[in-house]
Amino acid sequence: MEYLPEENSRYKDIDYWDERYKTEQCYDWLGSFSKFQHILEKHVLKEDSILILGCGNSSMSGDMYNAGYHGITNIDYSSVCIGTMSDRYSDCVGMTWHQMDVRRLSFPDASFDVIIEKATLDAIMVEEKTPWEVSPQADGFIHQALTEVGRCLKPGGRFVSVTFASPLFRKRLYARAEYNWSIQKYGYGEGFEYFVYVMTKGEALSPEDAAVEKKLLEDAESPPTTNVTMQLEDEEDFLFNIES
Repeated sequence: MEYLPEENSRYKDIDYWDERYKTEQCYDWLGSFSKFQHILEKHVLKEDSILILGCGNSSMSGDMYNAGYHGITNIDYSSVCIGTMSDRYSDCVGMTWHQMDVRRLSFPDASFDVIIEKATLDAIMVEEKTPWEVSPQADGFIHQALTEVGRCLKPGGRFVSVTFASPLFRKRLYARAEYNWSIQKYGYGEGFEYFVYVMTKGEALSPEDAAVEKKLLEDAESPPTTNVTMQLEDEEDFLFNIES
């Protein structure tokens, strides 16, 4: 691919994204909005206030706007991306764009009904060598981001995470009582399945998900020795089968 970095670590480098966004027009990790629109429609209302994390140059924001979701705030840590997308969608009244770090959201508490991320957390974790044991650095980064998500959600608000990560691995990050949310899982895609997790603030974890957290706490006292390499760890977009 034209934008293939020399090393996966570049996916966490803002300079890489700034350069990429200077020439790349659009790229939709995990497929376009239409692929999972039927799932979002179950949890996101047209009048909801929506925050999209790590918006990139995806068409998702524009597609959602055209579908009737007009209260959309977009953030990305690349100023190049935000400048380009703001100009591209300047005629979309009510949709805004801000340069921001997902770990330090500058919004007041309880600002949004819905917060969405699509492959943003996947990119953060691209260097992880095993899905069974996330590195302290990545775990800390994700925890900071999820804590901010929970803070900015209104009571009853929904955090929607679109990812290639299966429940076996992703629920290890989301199933924590401290986040004060429940988890629902959906799938979409043909041939290669992607996942949509919907976390609802103020609802308790299911007994099954609470058991996931309990086991993680137990494992922390005696970590596993298995070293399983993540699928596609050395491929371009660690999401090599993505449909655009």
